[in-house]
Amino acid sequence: MSTMKTNRTTQARNTGSKGRTRVPKAPPDFQLLILTLILTGFGILMVFSASSSFTLLGSKFSNDPFFFVLPQFQYAVLGIVAMLIAMCIPYKRYKKLFIPMFLVTFVMMIVVLFMPATNGAHSWIKITRSFGFQPTELAKITTILYLAALISKKGERFRDLRSGYFPVFFIVSLMAGLVMLQPDLGSCMILVSACLLVMYAGGASLKHMLGSILIVGLVLGLVLGAKELLTPKTPDEASATSSYKADRIEAYLNPFADIKGSTQNLYNSLIAIGEGGATGAGYGQSIQKLSYLSNPHNDFIFAIIGEEFGFIGTTVFLLTYLYFLWRGILVSLRCTDIFGTLAGIGIVGLIGIQAFINIGGVTNTIPLTGVTLPFISAGGTSLLITLFSMGILLSISRDSKKAAPAVKEQKTETVKMPERRPAAYRSR
Repeated sequence: MSTMKTNRTTQARNTGSKGRTRVPKAPPDFQLLILTLILTGFGILMVFSASSSFTLLGSKFSNDPFFFVLPQFQYAVLGIVAMLIAMCIPYKRYKKLFIPMFLVTFVMMIVVLFMPATNGAHSWIKITRSFGFQPTELAKITTILYLAALISKKGERFRDLRSGYFPVFFIVSLMAGLVMLQPDLGSCMILVSACLLVMYAGGASLKHMLGSILIVGLVLGLVLGAKELLTPKTPDEASATSSYKADRIEAYLNPFADIKGSTQNLYNSLIAIGEGGATGAGYGQSIQKLSYLSNPHNDFIFAIIGEEFGFIGTTVFLLTYLYFLWRGILVSLRCTDIFGTLAGIGIVGLIGIQAFINIGGVTNTIPLTGVTLPFISAGGTSLLITLFSMGILLSISRDSKKAAPAVKEQKTETVKMPERRPAAYRSR
């Protein structure tokens, strides 16, 4: 009797007022949380190491060695707070908010096209003189959430070309086109690749995906061509734009072709990695960051890691990063809901693909595209949105851990309940 009473009390506590069973909240994946904090902390240390020397000597940086690392630290604090808040929100609520989030992002992507260009691209919305925001970073995560919600809602109908695949493909093409209008080829590659990964995980037909890749390439080519024709440029500006694109290709094919001109950054990046040797020069002892690399704290921060920590330190860093990505995929696949699985795979895909493009460009594995290394490179918006995305992934990990304890508790209660035999059997 006491066992039955205890079971009924436990069942009453886990049942809401509407008769729904409430499963106790599980903790987030501890390993994923610690790895995120480790990578963020290491990124702050590397931004300081890569930037403090030239900002201390540069008058345009007010001779301040903390010119870049202090904003990075502030964004890291904001990002960690956003991550903890997002981690405590049930991830299924994002499934209900994906349309408002996407619409806000879409409006911001339109507005940014009318903002002044920075380094030849309309990528920033300047809020104050020293504070800005990149809508493209927000567009990546909102598009992933939109696709995950749409695919999970369609279910088996997603494999149908007209009613399932085409609406999802249209959303990806629309956002990719807006990114290319800035233009930002690197972010467009990351966005499209991560979306294709989500679509494949959602059960899309390979025939449909291959066809869509060809169509996206054609549409992006038409968009860029139309933009070049409709945008008024002086002959000098047109020549500079064409030369810049040609220099990127030339640097990839032959990084030693013009080491004092178009291939200087890539050449010095390879020199930095080679000079690192087995054990590296030591933290803060990089030479190539002293005016040899134009963006040692941003695009080429992996080269500084290679020079200061050498082959051994770089290998440890890459293995840590790979384990972080593997842990994120594992958490996503353990999720009991298809929306959580697709959203988690998309988030891990965004980080992994961007890391590959950055490291691949710095090591001349692929052409340079000018994207940051997630968690490591200087970039406030990128770090803030990445940490917020990790909060969603950690929220997903809380759901993936709920199923096992709940099943175990249910089995225990079933064993404790006495067997009710029919009256005819008991009379015997």
